[in-house]
Amino acid sequence: MIPVARHVGVDDVPWVVNPSFGAGMRLLRVDPSSGTTVMHGLLPPGMTAGTHRHVGPVEMWTMSGSWVYLEHGFVNRAGSYLHEPVGSVHTLSVPADNPGDTEVLSIVHGAVEYLDPDGGVAYVSTWERTLADYYAGCEAAGLPRPNGIVH
Repeated sequence: MIPVARHVGVDDVPWVVNPSFGAGMRLLRVDPSSGTTVMHGLLPPGMTAGTHRHVGPVEMWTMSGSWVYLEHGFVNRAGSYLHEPVGSVHTLSVPADNPGDTEVLSIVHGAVEYLDPDGGVAYVSTWERTLADYYAGCEAAGLPRPNGIVH
């Protein structure tokens, strides 16, 4: 069987609020066999995600706005690309003075370990949790679950 390309149109997967972070999200693809998720995100000004460590690599493109890692001196602005290697630890933060949401596209391979203040693992986010958060956002918005996310 020849694999077929999968197209996701702008109206095929709705924006919902991620209940874990309060950010807008469109979950574009989940691959359970590799643990990969592809997500389009809208991060509000002032949002900070918990300190976390990546079990697999991450690629992230910033399409508008800006965000930083509290542990590093660089700023991710519109047009920036970031590669996060396995084992990297950081705290994502969106400046409170951003004029609007920061739009990003991320490809996460494998789990993400969120750390407590002592560096221990507080909880682990996997493709299953990301999918559950997306479906919870759909249900909270009164939207049906879109087809074709899981491959």
